[in-house]
Parts: sequence; C-alpha cells; structure tokens
Amino acid sequence: MTPEQAADFCEERARGAQGPSGEISIGANSETGTFVGGRIEVTSDFLSGRDPMAVYETCVIQRTGELPIRPPVLR
Repeated sequence: MTPEQAADFCEERARGAQGPSGEISIGANSETGTFVGGRIEVTSDFLSGRDPMAVYETCVIQRTGELPIRPPVLR
C-alpha cells in the first residue's frame, strides 16, 4: 500500500472514530408508491472512545511502517 493510499484509507477510518454516520432516503414513484430507507454506521473506534488523530496515525504506521505523509481531513 502506498503512503497516499494508506492516508486515504486511514482518513476514512479516523472519520468513523469521530461519531456515527449514516444516510436516509425518502421518495416516491408512480409504480411502487412511497419508500423510506436508511442506515447508521457506528465503529468500534468510536465506541471505545479512541482519538481520531491517534486512529489515523496508528493505522498509517501499521500499513506503511512510516509516519503519515499528511494530516487527515476530518469532519
């Protein structure tokens, strides 16, 4: 895994440590009528109370053996 790939992957994991995420969809069409859908994602890093910056750094080091090449862009 390249340092850039690791940064992208680990950035997403660090975002998960910040809090739950999800989506909801509501709509209608002429064939089936109305519909509602949704999902909520909660990571073990969030439930454990891990610091998102620490999650990011540890993740990058595990994947590349080196420190991150850039800081993460979090929410």
